[in-house]
Amino acid sequence: MKFLKYLSTILVSLILSINLAIAEKWDMALAYGAGNFHSANAAEFAKNVTEKSGGKLTIVTHPGGSLFKGGEIFRAVRTGQAQIGERFMSALGKEDPLLEVDSQPFLATSYADAMKLYKASKDEIVKGLDEKGLVFLYAVPWPAQGLYSKKEINSVEDLKGLKFRAYNSATIRIAELTGMAPTKIEAAEISQAFSTGAVESMITSPTTGKNSKIWENGVKYFYDIAAWFPKNMIIVNKDAWNKLDQATKDLVMKQAALAERKGWQLSKQGNVGDKKALADAGMVVGKVNAPLQAHFEKVGETMAKEWSQKAGSRGAAVLSSYK
Repeated sequence: MKFLKYLSTILVSLILSINLAIAEKWDMALAYGAGNFHSANAAEFAKNVTEKSGGKLTIVTHPGGSLFKGGEIFRAVRTGQAQIGERFMSALGKEDPLLEVDSQPFLATSYADAMKLYKASKDEIVKGLDEKGLVFLYAVPWPAQGLYSKKEINSVEDLKGLKFRAYNSATIRIAELTGMAPTKIEAAEISQAFSTGAVESMITSPTTGKNSKIWENGVKYFYDIAAWFPKNMIIVNKDAWNKLDQATKDLVMKQAALAERKGWQLSKQGNVGDKKALADAGMVVGKVNAPLQAHFEKVGETMAKEWSQKAGSRGAAVLSSYK
C-alpha cells in the first residue's frame, strides 16, 4: 500500500510537471486604449483562448501602447519580444506593399467591397507574413475614413498648405497630391498634435476622432468621404506558435475567426454611432462638395496606379481578383 501511494504521488507530480512544461504565456501588444473596439475585441479573444485552452495558453493583453508603441509592435512580435500583437496593416508598406492595399483611396468604399478586397488579398498577405516568421490570425477594419479639419474646406485651394496628420505612406502621398503638408503622427499622439498646432487636419475614422475627443482640440469639421477601410491585424511570432500543440492551435484559429466576425460587426456599428457622437459633441458632420469629391477620386486613381506598379505581379493579381 505504501508503495502504491508513493507511486501515485510520483505519477501526480509527473503529470503536473508535464502540464506546466506545455503551458504557454503570451503577451499581447496593443497600440490603442482599452476602450477602443479593436482592443476590447482583442481582450475578449485573449480571454476566450485562455479559458478554453485549459491552462495550455494564457494570453495577457497590454493596451494603449503600454508594452510597445504602435510603431514598434510589428518588429517586437517578429523578434519574439512579444509573442502576439496587433498592428495597423497599411503602416507596414515598406515590409510588404500588399499590406497597403486596404488604404488605396476609393478602391473599396463600402463594407461589402472592403470584405471583397480582404478576401482577394488575404492569401498573399498571409504568405508574405509567413515568410517573415509570422502567423496571421485575423483582421478587422476601422470605420470608413473621413476628413477632419479645424477650418471649413470648400475647395481644392482650401487644402493647400494645410498641416496634415499622416500615419502611413498612403496618407503622405494624399497630402502630396492635394498640396497639404504632412507630418507623421501615431494615433496616441493625435490630441497633442492638434492642441499644439502641429497639425490641423487628418483623414481617419470617426472612431479615432471620438476616442481622442478631437473636438476639444479645436477640430470642428468631419467630412464623410468614405475614402477607405483600413484594417488592424493580429499576428503571432512563428516560434511561439510552433510551441503549441495542434489542439491549441486549432482553438486559437477558431477564436480568431469568431473575433474577426465580431470585429467587423463592431466596426459597422461604430461607423454609424461614432459619427453621431462627433455631431453630438458639436462638430459639423457632412459631405464634401462635388468638385472636391471628384478631386479626391482623381487622387485615388493616381495612387492606385502607383501602388499597382510598386506591388508588382502580386498586386496586379489581387486587383484582378477583386475587380
